[in-house]
Amino acid sequence: MASSDRGREENTMTLATWLAYLDRIHPRSMDLGLERVGRVRDLLGIFPVFPILMVAGTNGKGSACAYLTATLKAAGYRVGTYTSPHLVRYNERVVVDGIPVSDAQLCAAFARIEAARQAISLTPFEFGTLAAVDIFQRASVDVAVLEVGLGGRLDAVNLFEPVVSLVTGIALDHEMWLGSTREAIGAEKAGIFRAGVPALCADPDPPRSLLARAAALETPLWLWGRDFTVERQAQGRWTLHLPHQTWSDLPAPPLCGDFQYRNAALALAALQCLPVQVTPEQGRRGIAGTVLPGRFQTWRFSPQVILDVAHNPQAAQELAHNLKSTYCTGRTRLVLGMLRDKDRVGVVQALDTLVDDWYLADLHEERGACREEMEPALAGVRGTVQWHPSPEQAYGAACTAAAVEDRVVVCGSFVTVGKILALQEDYAETKWDSP
Repeated sequence: MASSDRGREENTMTLATWLAYLDRIHPRSMDLGLERVGRVRDLLGIFPVFPILMVAGTNGKGSACAYLTATLKAAGYRVGTYTSPHLVRYNERVVVDGIPVSDAQLCAAFARIEAARQAISLTPFEFGTLAAVDIFQRASVDVAVLEVGLGGRLDAVNLFEPVVSLVTGIALDHEMWLGSTREAIGAEKAGIFRAGVPALCADPDPPRSLLARAAALETPLWLWGRDFTVERQAQGRWTLHLPHQTWSDLPAPPLCGDFQYRNAALALAALQCLPVQVTPEQGRRGIAGTVLPGRFQTWRFSPQVILDVAHNPQAAQELAHNLKSTYCTGRTRLVLGMLRDKDRVGVVQALDTLVDDWYLADLHEERGACREEMEPALAGVRGTVQWHPSPEQAYGAACTAAAVEDRVVVCGSFVTVGKILALQEDYAETKWDSP
């Protein structure tokens, strides 16, 4: 095909067509490394001058990004936020000032990358990362928040230079790519550290490998419990203690769970390392206005419906803690759909004592776990178990069976929660907004 014909074809491609195309042009959906994507970045000339906050970690990355974005917006800055995966629409991954970018903006960015990459093969995530930063550059954002997709060291996001690096916490996940111990995974997460560039870690017990990497690079590293801490007060309010200042009378994080104080503290502490100013009052408004769907989100009442993207044992343990802390006089009916590369046994074990009825769903995705793959994890659970061909059907069965005093919990993956969120007709109009 002549280049002019190919260009005309690219200009008529829809976002859905582009995403289908990106899924098939690279031999592997995951291919960690920076060499290929770095060459395309250079060809495109994507060298952002705005400051970048880079966020890595096993759990809590999305929450930290949400707190950062909301607080920066409250301070009057134009913020670009890149996160993954999405729940319902791909556009959720690339947000400027609280609003997901349009299909047209994404398609134009994909077309620019396609024209520049020549014979260089890219994964869908690499395409998406370049597109996000290209869009932020063209939108003249004041600051960008970039969430690492997987690991850190070899993730495409790590191609760019942060002014501050954040690690939320470290647990076992993605062992096939990152290693089977916290030490191995910690080393990968610490790959986003830079010599002399401030970094923070909110893990209460950071792996030695992460500390060693910071020491080797002479990275100024703030640690949870040593350099930034939280003092809880009445009605959920709290004080943040930093090395040289104290922020008092902060509002309770709107995202549910005790661990959210740590995520919010990490975000506010990181903002002190930026070349932009954020005041305590702006911090209060930012925390209070943070929105993030799918994180112990109460979606419906009577019966209560809770959506949570927990998909590894640590996240499932936090979900279990939140469920124990939430009043419910009836039965807990849990809709679960997972990916086959996740620790399905660990997730089920974390939730088993709280679940009265399991509604298992097949995920018809490339990495989705089917009934045969899920069944061993459910052996011996105390509740009843039934199987359904989709999350929507499992959710429908759970809601039909539920009494008003029961609760329905949907979890296991972004895909599972996203399928249920998509049932809300106006979800596509949701603004990922902040003050």
